[in-house]
Amino acid sequence: MANPDEVERQYTLLSAAARFDALRTRDALTSPPDDEDESDYFDDMAPLTREEALELLALGEVIARKAAYGRQLSVRSARRAGASWSQIGAALGTSKQAAWETHNRWIDEQAKQQRDAGHWGLDDEAIDAARTLAGEPDD
Repeated sequence: MANPDEVERQYTLLSAAARFDALRTRDALTSPPDDEDESDYFDDMAPLTREEALELLALGEVIARKAAYGRQLSVRSARRAGASWSQIGAALGTSKQAAWETHNRWIDEQAKQQRDAGHWGLDDEAIDAARTLAGEPDD
């Protein structure tokens, strides 16, 4: 059975998105609305197997994880380039406070992952640098 941790080791963001899109498209084309006769839908295309449906769910989770991680790296890049928290919040469609808090939770998670065996995160020096770069949401 597919789980997000296994799938994450198998796919990059790009390849996970491509596989997700292929499975999702096939699922959409072979799954009739609940109230319609299944015999009218794309007989030449097989519906998803249980394993594929579970893989689709796991892929969605992996894509969300990878996108969230990439978003925080982009936040860090924006700060490094001189963007204010107000500008970052606007780019994310949120407030400067919410953007700052989310980024700081990400930093905390990176510190925790570094301490946990078997995970890669930011080391102490990188955590300190990330916190300094993040600053305060006061612009």
